Amino acid sequence: MAKKKKAAAAAGAVTAARSNPYVQRVIEDDEIRDNVRVAFEAARDAYERLSSGKSAGKTLTDDKKFHKDLQTAAEALKDAGSSLREGPKKKKRKGGLARKLLLLVVAGGAALALSSDLRSKVLDALFGAEEEFDYTATTTPTPAPTGETVSS
Repeated sequence: MAKKKKAAAAAGAVTAARSNPYVQRVIEDDEIRDNVRVAFEAARDAYERLSSGKSAGKTLTDDKKFHKDLQTAAEALKDAGSSLREGPKKKKRKGGLARKLLLLVVAGGAALALSSDLRSKVLDALFGAEEEFDYTATTTPTPAPTGETVSS
């Protein structure tokens, strides 16, 4: 009977953990998991130095590696806690400006292709207005030979 109660309690704990938003964040966020892992490893190293056989008082006051491990663990836990409080980071959309620029170029090209007035205004702006001129020949054309032959 006791085994069934333990199993039911474990199943309830798993269900509660799955619905907890903080647990979901820890599962999904690599940065939080890394911070917790670093904190655990640093705390474990500090504990090993504390229980290495030297007097605890001497380790607490003089051991610089012990202090560094405690500081690393504290900073990693602080970072993990602040990440949990801030909420999930929103993914930045990449290429927003590039998409807008591409859309602008395509729309401009379509407008130029479809509108002859716009095309002529753009050509005039780029290359200057067309000059209209009348062509007048400076030479007189020679008469074309006819089918007659001249005999001598």
